[in-house]
Amino acid sequence: MAVQETPVSRRLKSVKHIIIVCSGKGGVGKSSVSAQLALSLHASSPIARVGVLDVDLTGPSIPRMLGLDGHGVHQSSDGWVPVYADALGDGEPRLACMSVGFLLKKKGDSVVWRGPKKNAMIRQFLSDVRWGELDYLVVDTPPGTSDEHLSLIEHLAPVHSRLSAVIVTTPQAVALLDAMKCLSFTRAVALPVLGLIENMSGYVCPCCGDVSNVFSTGGGAEMARREGVPFLGSMPIDTELVTLLDAAESTDLSPADGQRDKDSEVRSFGVLQRYQKTSSAKLLSAIVENLVSTLPSVEHASVSSSA
Repeated sequence: MAVQETPVSRRLKSVKHIIIVCSGKGGVGKSSVSAQLALSLHASSPIARVGVLDVDLTGPSIPRMLGLDGHGVHQSSDGWVPVYADALGDGEPRLACMSVGFLLKKKGDSVVWRGPKKNAMIRQFLSDVRWGELDYLVVDTPPGTSDEHLSLIEHLAPVHSRLSAVIVTTPQAVALLDAMKCLSFTRAVALPVLGLIENMSGYVCPCCGDVSNVFSTGGGAEMARREGVPFLGSMPIDTELVTLLDAAESTDLSPADGQRDKDSEVRSFGVLQRYQKTSSAKLLSAIVENLVSTLPSVEHASVSSSA
């Protein structure tokens, strides 16, 4: 049966893979994992084109983590132009980002919206942003399984064959219980799962190299084994990464919009360069290599099961 074309499917027709990053619980580092996935996918190939969509509408973190705070969104005849984190690099920019954080007058402003307004905003992000040709679109979602997730799955239904999910958890039991609810959600909506990442899995001392299991260890791997989900790997707490993402915050020193955008581009390009020197980048590159190799088979299995 032919899938009905929609404004979203028309806009995303040149997006090859859409990876939804989710977690059942807040505070597990889902947004930092989303940002790192995008950075690692961008670095995986000199021609890889990556987009990051932040649908955590009430707590947008992606602009801050990519050094894009203070940047505005521009309107073109073909829709909203995403903000490019690598605008200062050589060649054509290929790391696009969109977030409600770019639309706020002040980054400290709260977003107080009911479900219908959230639904409309997500639809607009998917149908009105000029994403262009992308190899990967990484979608950072809010914690839990709420309005944003349901709206996302509903609007992406025409491109369901290109959807997959990555679940993020931490090792302790309370986080794993919520991760199970997230896994249950993916099964309920027939969203194929690429695998599970155990974040904050130990703390590596930068002085002596000893590993301390702050939140216990091994819970994510055990859950993945028990549920038959691929375990993508463990990510320890990386103080170098924390320092890098914190330093990416905008200082808003210039009153001129043009100067703010230029300063933001300098910061974001610096984040791209410095991230590759962190220990987390080395771990994520191995995870991304695994993701890239398994994406086609996971998506094909999803299409076969729904046929």
